[in-house]
Amino acid sequence: MDQAVGVPIPDPAGASGDQAAETVRQLRDMATPAGTAALSRAGALLAERTDAVTALSRLRAEVGVALAGPAWGFARQRDRARAVFGADADRLLFTADALEQAGRPRLADRRAARLLAGGADSVVDLGCAAGTDTIALARAGARVVAVDLDPVARELTTVNTAALGLADRVEVVAGDAVELVAAATDGRVAGCAAAVLDPARRAGGRRQLDPDRWSPPWSTVRALLDAVPTCAVKVAPGLDHDRVPAGVEAEWVSVGGSIVEALLWGREPSRTWRRATVVDRDGALHELTAATDPGTADAGPVRSWLHEPDPAVIRSGLVALVAGQLGGTLVDPTIAYLTSDDPADSPWVSSYPVVEVLPFNLKKLKALLRARGVGRVTVKKRGSAIEPETLARQLRGPGEGSAVVVVTRVAGAPTTIVCGHP
Repeated sequence: MDQAVGVPIPDPAGASGDQAAETVRQLRDMATPAGTAALSRAGALLAERTDAVTALSRLRAEVGVALAGPAWGFARQRDRARAVFGADADRLLFTADALEQAGRPRLADRRAARLLAGGADSVVDLGCAAGTDTIALARAGARVVAVDLDPVARELTTVNTAALGLADRVEVVAGDAVELVAAATDGRVAGCAAAVLDPARRAGGRRQLDPDRWSPPWSTVRALLDAVPTCAVKVAPGLDHDRVPAGVEAEWVSVGGSIVEALLWGREPSRTWRRATVVDRDGALHELTAATDPGTADAGPVRSWLHEPDPAVIRSGLVALVAGQLGGTLVDPTIAYLTSDDPADSPWVSSYPVVEVLPFNLKKLKALLRARGVGRVTVKKRGSAIEPETLARQLRGPGEGSAVVVVTRVAGAPTTIVCGHP
């Protein structure tokens, strides 16, 4: 690591507050031998499915009042984290907020490998939160400066990297990403050859849709992309494509059919214009890329099969590529449903056999489903104001059959497409 990395960044006055200070104290207590033992006992009580009142009573008697409550709380977060973090969860600490915001380790490892592929050996993690990216980068061989204004985030990163044996590769410091990026020179931030940035996109419990209201704001994101060639920025999945600077690759990642992250890659690791990455339900990873805008697919009538593109494909603007692969067309120029004559064995879509196509009319739809013996309905919608849960209840009937009901527009007209299950 360059000497400049070790320059301390002062903690801003008043950044913690009483609640943060208490959480930091609890985290430090949990890292002691007594805290570790208390966490282990709390974890055992959870594994036995002991109710909270009984568990806390036993913990107070066994480990003391000061450790009982925090141990139970952190053990519960570990239990929640285990499905994503595996064996590491039993060594990591999370607050509820930090766990909700923590990235998936597999994706963090993938980001780290790509960011370091060009030879960078030092990275600044601007907004380290619970240390997920810091851990991945350190495990990939980098020296990491983990920066955050939040003292709880810094303490989480400190205890988590130490718990995984990575403390000698990580320096945790207080600092403002806005100031650090503004001071970037010669393609480096805080003396590091690469950077990752994860702006906070919520405030007061509400999602901030305007990138200019992120913390740090869009101006800092843009400044980082311009000043540091080797970088990666996490952004909101709904980011307007017009904001993506030239030469910067935008990637959308979905897991099991849901978008989990969107990324802007700096000009050094960028390899294409847009990328959709899908991790399917079996854990296999698939990538779809386009060097230039593929435009919009043609539209046509509904045929034998309806295909619902993965949200990563839709967000990345690559539906036309998938349409070409399937020999398909859009059901409407403004709707991201595809249709074709044949089923699709493709990671990019979920496919449904078309049973009936009719103008949207609740009474006629109910009659059709009753006539076909359909009692259980899954409702999907796109380009319609209906509430799927409400419509599903209205369509529920005595029949034993099931169907997928898609409410959308076809050639501009409100339409219902009744489908079988794939």
